[in-house]
Amino acid sequence: MQYRLAAILPGAPIDPDGIFGPGTRATLEAFQHQRGLRVDGICGEQTWNTLVEAGFRLGDRFLYRRTPMQRGDDVADLQQRLCTLGFDAGRVDGIFGDHTSHALGEFQRNAGLPTDGIVGGATLRELIRLESRHLDPELVSSVRARDLLRHAPPTLSGRHVAIGESGGLGSVTGALRRRLLLGGTRVTELHHPDDSTQAKEANELGVDVFVGLRLTPSTSACHTSFWAGAHDESLGGRRLAELVQRCVPPELDIADGGAQGMSLPILRETRMPSVLIEVGPASLVVERSAALATALSTALGHWADVSWD
Repeated sequence: MQYRLAAILPGAPIDPDGIFGPGTRATLEAFQHQRGLRVDGICGEQTWNTLVEAGFRLGDRFLYRRTPMQRGDDVADLQQRLCTLGFDAGRVDGIFGDHTSHALGEFQRNAGLPTDGIVGGATLRELIRLESRHLDPELVSSVRARDLLRHAPPTLSGRHVAIGESGGLGSVTGALRRRLLLGGTRVTELHHPDDSTQAKEANELGVDVFVGLRLTPSTSACHTSFWAGAHDESLGGRRLAELVQRCVPPELDIADGGAQGMSLPILRETRMPSVLIEVGPASLVVERSAALATALSTALGHWADVSWD
């Protein structure tokens, strides 16, 4: 872990090899903050996986669509290069999925390369050569995402919302579902305890927006997160997160709450505008569940009606 941190954050204070002291913890927390992870100074599964991903550079390995999907900074670099050249690889999220595979094939076809969907030496050289001539930094994926938001119906009626909850907030999700159904919204509740599974279910359903609710007993605030990576972010997710924070009951929106861009699995892996709302303590949430559901319904209504021009 220390070797990986030193390579990613050169010059950062790290304790002698094999000793997890104050310097290593501070550097680990700096890495977690930089990568949009929970800043707890603990190298758990998600932090370790992100450390491994951060060690890949474009050209270190062959990249292609496989199961499980390849992840890493090299994939994000590839996505950014493709999108800059006008080939829509989807969000620059570092996950080599179907959008990235399709964009890579289109690039290879246009460049006169074998269309094998693999980033090898020839494809990488052509990517670098063409990018050096391309001066427009705007990503085609961002342009198309904004266009989809601009042309979406200005109402929640007829649209599909997924509400993801993994325990303890059934009263809130139920109340929110009832309010949305009254307005003609199609609602699906997702209750799997694993965030990646919830993201997969939302993607397979093709929902228009995902609202994740998580109970954090030790927290006395409402924190709303949207997906943001090193080179890209969800415009729709950011706007919804900001609206949620404006609408939540005052007693849940204390000073340390707020909208924040993060790269948590549920936000990174969903393909639609998504937010993760973490609320606590349990006693206050239960007491204010109806008010919270009303606030979230109001925020979603404003989000659907907002101008994206």
